[in-house]
Amino acid sequence: MNIDKFILSSKDGGQKLQQTNPGDYISPLPENGKASADIETDLNRTRQEIMGFGGAFTEAAALSLSKLNPRLREEALEAYFHPERGHGYSLGRVHIHSCDFALSNYTYVEEHDESLDSFDISHDREHIIPMIRDAFRMASKDLKLLASPWSPPGWMKTNGEMNNGGKLLPRYRDAWARYYVKFIRAYDQEEIPLWGISVQNEPAAVQIWDSCIFSGEEERDFVRDHLGPCLRENGLKDIKLLIWDHNRDIMAERAEAVLSDPEAAQYVWGTGYHWYVSEEFSNLSRVHDAFPDKHLLFTEGCQEGGCKIGEWFTGERYARNMIGDFNNWCEGYIDWNLVLDETGGPNHVNNLCDAPIIADTLNDRLIYNSSYYYIGHFSRFVPPGSKALELSRKATGAASHAGEEDRILWAAFLRPDGSIAAVAMNEGDDGQSSTLRIGAQGFELRLPAHSIATIILKA
Repeated sequence: MNIDKFILSSKDGGQKLQQTNPGDYISPLPENGKASADIETDLNRTRQEIMGFGGAFTEAAALSLSKLNPRLREEALEAYFHPERGHGYSLGRVHIHSCDFALSNYTYVEEHDESLDSFDISHDREHIIPMIRDAFRMASKDLKLLASPWSPPGWMKTNGEMNNGGKLLPRYRDAWARYYVKFIRAYDQEEIPLWGISVQNEPAAVQIWDSCIFSGEEERDFVRDHLGPCLRENGLKDIKLLIWDHNRDIMAERAEAVLSDPEAAQYVWGTGYHWYVSEEFSNLSRVHDAFPDKHLLFTEGCQEGGCKIGEWFTGERYARNMIGDFNNWCEGYIDWNLVLDETGGPNHVNNLCDAPIIADTLNDRLIYNSSYYYIGHFSRFVPPGSKALELSRKATGAASHAGEEDRILWAAFLRPDGSIAAVAMNEGDDGQSSTLRIGAQGFELRLPAHSIATIILKA
């Protein structure tokens, strides 16, 4: 095999995205193509095109970075968005007014202003918009920015508040649809173009923070009769509209509820989803097989329960989910908070979580978690425009790790320049080996315990 680069991160060896001698880990297989391999593919077996990778510009992330030395703030943005010295992120997500990772509940309009004449995003100009602008400056390409609401204003809802679930009152469906349009145009005036919006973040969850419930039928009707037409009538038909934006467990049923209606489906770009609750990666393929003309985008995931500084399992969770998803038609990956502080916040209801980069505001330093490096094994070497390769395998990248054959998980991509990026991960406590064959050529890979490798094969 014509190996160009071998990049390794390992728990025990201390490597972190380190370019390494491939001869220490790889042995070629006979080039007759007759010997079977654990994983097999060829360059004609391309599947979905990859959009890229990214993270969320929450108020918590922006505020945490603002408390550091400006040099460290710049370093963090470079670590994510710079195309050579960072992860080369090309995707992002922003919340439409408040979410749990804001400092409080807030909206952009005055109480009961159904006309939306008071609409004003000045709140976002303090921390969020400057961070987004600097990310656009850092990236060498335009960022595709997805916007998601966590809740309508409380006065639009059945429970009269932004938190604790509730539903959108029918009489405010048109006003709420116009609210998205106002947001898109306000951000455009800030020279921050939006690529897409989702209908509702986590529409099946009653949370103690900003949340709102939509059934599948209610989401279908809102898209078909209100939001879709409103976007089109206001000249925003090119804004990509995503449904669901919640967990994998029932994503097939929720996609069916909306996309089986042609009148609603005409407005929908695809299905967004999160990783909480379930690692049923095959549910993505269920959605793809039922609606092959629609798209699949991972829109949120993080490690819950506060900071996990120094832990290795968090990185493995990211890679395991990426491998499982990309082998089931996922087109891009958007992490949750880009940065959090040393508490795993701030969060206005104390729903603390972890992030790949922690801003230690007490000691004025950045802490890079294992998740940062594991994401980099994909984002740095699988550029937008790459295509996932269909793999024939003994192990499928599913959540179960019961069998020895599941200890090395694989994904592979044909890059725009014709080279191949193959990513392999060993979550086990012992070293493992696996064989990969691409066409007539192949190799055996030996991976240390708790490690991940990216292998770049020349065109």
